[in-house]
Amino acid sequence: RTAVAQPFAALRGLRIAWSEDFGYAAVDAEVRQLTCAAAQRFEAFGCHVEAVDPGWSDPRDIGGLAWYVSFAARLGAQYREKPEWFEDSLAAMIEAGFAASGIDYVNTSLARTAFQQHAQQFFTGYDLLLTPQMPIGAWPVDEPPATIEGKPTASMFDRLAFTFPFNMTGQPAASVPCGFTSEGLPVALQIVGRWHADTLVLQAAAAFEQAQPWAEFWPAL
Repeated sequence: RTAVAQPFAALRGLRIAWSEDFGYAAVDAEVRQLTCAAAQRFEAFGCHVEAVDPGWSDPRDIGGLAWYVSFAARLGAQYREKPEWFEDSLAAMIEAGFAASGIDYVNTSLARTAFQQHAQQFFTGYDLLLTPQMPIGAWPVDEPPATIEGKPTASMFDRLAFTFPFNMTGQPAASVPCGFTSEGLPVALQIVGRWHADTLVLQAAAAFEQAQPWAEFWPAL
């Protein structure tokens, strides 16, 4: 509790990487602008902020297949018995899980390990990584965007490009509000730490929230 209560002191001298799109992710122009400005705020905390491309390939296929197989394993029996209970996108994920072979799944596990090792190596040079949290403002629940920045977003993993990679690597991450789109929708900055660096991630989130308070702002509904 004390460590999080003094966040600015804990951040002085940190090496922070900022990546607006990992070199491959589609990101709305307003989100790029707002999250880039938020990342630059960390210079005022005494951090060195560097814009980087982490150099890893898009892990959407790795994360996707593992996700689909997990849904097929957990819900497959119920789906076969009562397919009408499942909405279309969930049914499609379960079907994709059914279609995967054991070799496909093992290859995905091996690729996940390689991705995890790449992320660990990247973090030997940085204390924290900052990214957008979502690539676009919130969309209607029944109408996911077909494109972002002109790029197709056929899979949910195209719309979650910044968050699911760190579920795969097991690293702590926090999201902090950092502004609003022209439509009044909230935009967030993601703060990612090394393995077990949960306290540092919370200190960074607390520092940003103290420097840029947001709780009194509410989008029009």
